[in-house]
Amino acid sequence: MKHLQKFILPVLLIVVVFLIYKIYFSAGEGLGSFSDFDPNNNAVKAIRVQLLADKGINQQGGAVVFYVSDKNGKEMMVSGELNLPQGIETAQVITLKGHLSQNGFHAHEVVIE
Repeated sequence: MKHLQKFILPVLLIVVVFLIYKIYFSAGEGLGSFSDFDPNNNAVKAIRVQLLADKGINQQGGAVVFYVSDKNGKEMMVSGELNLPQGIETAQVITLKGHLSQNGFHAHEVVIE
């Protein structure tokens, strides 16, 4: 019984550390939500979204405009002056780095999943 008591605290500590890692630090496999963003905050955050390629990807000069959808089905216009990666037209899921603005999502970087 005494040997069992010596193992309970380390096992509980390992479980707590594992749960903290899974909840806070590991990247989720699902899509993100635009409701997690504050439109009054210009901090650059990453979000994983579905590209709506059927609505088109418009490039004029350095400006790019396209549409995406989050896990709640909310569609959002994405704009920004950025270079799109090769194969963006056929991508299903992309990761955007940027911030929410008054008229959509302002992207600083686009990464294809």
